[in-house]
Amino acid sequence: MMIARALAVLTLVLGLAAAAPAQQPAVSAADQAAIRDVIQRQVDAFRRDDADAAFGFASPMIQGMFGQSAIFMDMVRQGYRPVYRPQAFDFREVVVLNGQIVQKVHVIGPDGRPVTALYPMTQLPDGSWRIDGCYLQAPDEHQA
Repeated sequence: MMIARALAVLTLVLGLAAAAPAQQPAVSAADQAAIRDVIQRQVDAFRRDDADAAFGFASPMIQGMFGQSAIFMDMVRQGYRPVYRPQAFDFREVVVLNGQIVQKVHVIGPDGRPVTALYPMTQLPDGSWRIDGCYLQAPDEHQA
Protein backbone atom coordinates (compact mmCIF):
# COMPACT_ATOMS: atom_id res chain seq x y z
CA MET A 1 0.00 0.00 0.00
CA MET A 2 2.80 2.41 0.94
CA ILE A 3 4.67 1.57 -2.26
CA ALA A 4 1.55 2.10 -4.38
CA ARG A 5 0.88 5.48 -2.70
CA ALA A 6 4.49 6.58 -3.15
CA LEU A 7 4.41 5.49 -6.81
CA ALA A 8 1.20 7.46 -7.38
CA VAL A 9 2.64 10.62 -5.80
CA LEU A 10 5.93 10.27 -7.66
CA THR A 11 4.16 9.66 -10.98
CA LEU A 12 1.89 12.68 -10.48
CA VAL A 13 4.76 15.01 -9.57
CA LEU A 14 6.96 13.82 -12.41
CA GLY A 15 4.06 13.71 -14.86
CA LEU A 16 3.42 17.39 -14.23
CA ALA A 17 7.10 18.14 -14.70
CA ALA A 18 7.22 16.18 -17.95
CA ALA A 19 4.31 18.21 -19.35
CA ALA A 20 6.26 21.48 -19.02
CA PRO A 21 8.24 22.82 -21.97
CA ALA A 22 11.85 21.68 -22.04
CA GLN A 23 14.75 24.10 -22.18
CA GLN A 24 18.41 23.49 -22.84
CA PRO A 25 20.30 23.69 -19.54
CA ALA A 26 23.48 25.50 -18.70
CA VAL A 27 25.08 22.33 -17.36
CA SER A 28 28.80 21.81 -17.80
CA ALA A 29 30.14 18.81 -19.67
CA ALA A 30 31.63 17.58 -16.37
CA ASP A 31 28.24 17.78 -14.65
CA GLN A 32 26.55 16.02 -17.56
CA ALA A 33 29.11 13.22 -17.31
CA ALA A 34 28.59 13.02 -13.52
CA ILE A 35 24.80 12.84 -13.99
CA ARG A 36 25.13 10.02 -16.50
CA ASP A 37 27.58 8.20 -14.23
CA VAL A 38 25.18 8.29 -11.25
CA ILE A 39 22.28 7.00 -13.35
CA GLN A 40 24.43 4.26 -14.94
CA ARG A 41 25.73 3.20 -11.54
CA GLN A 42 22.18 2.94 -10.19
CA VAL A 43 21.09 0.82 -13.17
CA ASP A 44 24.16 -1.38 -12.64
CA ALA A 45 23.13 -1.77 -8.98
CA PHE A 46 19.60 -2.75 -10.08
CA ARG A 47 21.07 -5.41 -12.36
CA ARG A 48 23.03 -6.84 -9.38
CA ASP A 49 19.96 -6.54 -7.10
CA ASP A 50 22.10 -4.37 -4.82
CA ALA A 51 19.33 -2.41 -3.09
CA ASP A 52 21.67 -0.48 -0.79
CA ALA A 53 23.86 0.77 -3.64
CA ALA A 54 20.85 1.67 -5.81
CA PHE A 55 19.19 3.52 -2.92
CA GLY A 56 22.43 5.42 -2.30
CA PHE A 57 22.13 7.11 -5.71
CA ALA A 58 18.64 8.44 -4.87
CA SER A 59 18.19 12.01 -3.66
CA PRO A 60 17.56 12.76 0.01
CA MET A 61 13.90 13.43 -0.89
CA ILE A 62 13.50 9.97 -2.45
CA GLN A 63 15.38 8.32 0.41
CA GLY A 64 13.08 10.07 2.88
CA MET A 65 10.01 8.99 0.93
CA PHE A 66 10.94 5.30 1.03
CA GLY A 67 13.01 5.14 4.20
CA GLN A 68 14.66 1.80 3.47
CA SER A 69 16.53 0.39 0.51
CA ALA A 70 14.40 -2.78 0.44
CA ILE A 71 11.16 -0.77 0.13
CA PHE A 72 12.74 1.36 -2.60
CA MET A 73 13.89 -1.74 -4.50
CA ASP A 74 10.42 -3.33 -4.26
CA MET A 75 8.93 -0.18 -5.78
CA VAL A 76 11.45 -0.26 -8.64
CA ARG A 77 10.81 -3.97 -9.32
CA GLN A 78 7.05 -3.41 -9.41
CA GLY A 79 6.74 -0.11 -11.21
CA TYR A 80 9.95 0.48 -13.17
CA ARG A 81 10.77 -2.82 -14.91
CA PRO A 82 12.34 -1.09 -17.94
CA VAL A 83 15.06 0.57 -15.82
CA TYR A 84 15.29 -2.36 -13.40
CA ARG A 85 16.11 -4.83 -16.17
CA PRO A 86 16.82 -2.88 -19.38
CA GLN A 87 17.82 -4.62 -22.59
CA ALA A 88 19.22 -1.31 -23.87
CA PHE A 89 19.96 1.95 -22.09
CA ASP A 90 21.00 4.91 -24.26
CA PHE A 91 21.59 8.38 -22.80
CA ARG A 92 20.08 11.28 -24.70
CA GLU A 93 20.05 15.02 -24.01
CA VAL A 94 19.90 16.84 -20.70
CA VAL A 95 17.03 19.35 -20.49
CA VAL A 96 15.44 21.63 -17.92
CA LEU A 97 11.81 20.98 -16.92
CA ASN A 98 10.19 23.32 -14.40
CA GLY A 99 13.63 24.56 -13.40
CA GLN A 100 15.00 21.07 -12.73
CA ILE A 101 17.82 19.35 -14.63
CA VAL A 102 16.45 16.21 -16.32
CA GLN A 103 18.44 13.50 -18.09
CA LYS A 104 16.58 11.74 -20.90
CA VAL A 105 17.36 8.08 -21.56
CA HIS A 106 16.04 5.84 -24.33
CA VAL A 107 15.36 2.44 -22.75
CA ILE A 108 14.32 -0.91 -24.17
CA GLY A 109 12.64 -2.80 -21.34
CA PRO A 110 12.78 -6.53 -20.64
CA ASP A 111 9.60 -6.97 -22.71
CA GLY A 112 11.28 -5.38 -25.76
CA ARG A 113 9.18 -2.20 -25.59
CA PRO A 114 10.90 1.17 -25.89
CA VAL A 115 10.31 3.94 -23.35
CA THR A 116 11.88 7.27 -22.57
CA ALA A 117 13.04 7.50 -18.97
CA LEU A 118 13.18 11.05 -17.62
CA TYR A 119 15.50 11.39 -14.62
CA PRO A 120 15.10 14.62 -12.63
CA MET A 121 18.40 15.29 -10.86
CA THR A 122 19.40 17.24 -7.79
CA GLN A 123 22.84 18.53 -6.91
CA LEU A 124 23.91 18.15 -3.30
CA PRO A 125 25.85 20.87 -1.45
CA ASP A 126 29.10 18.90 -2.00
CA GLY A 127 28.54 19.17 -5.78
CA SER A 128 27.59 15.51 -6.30
CA TRP A 129 24.43 14.56 -8.18
CA ARG A 130 21.57 12.33 -7.05
CA ILE A 131 18.50 10.95 -8.82
CA ASP A 132 15.33 12.76 -7.78
CA GLY A 133 12.86 10.36 -9.42
CA CYS A 134 12.14 8.65 -12.71
CA TYR A 135 9.25 9.13 -15.10
CA LEU A 136 8.67 6.55 -17.85
CA GLN A 137 7.13 7.89 -21.02
CA ALA A 138 5.84 5.69 -23.83
CA PRO A 139 7.27 6.57 -27.26
CA ASP A 140 3.88 7.67 -28.62
CA GLU A 141 3.48 10.27 -25.84
CA HIS A 142 4.65 13.85 -26.33
CA GLN A 143 8.36 13.96 -25.62
CA ALA A 144 9.56 16.67 -23.23
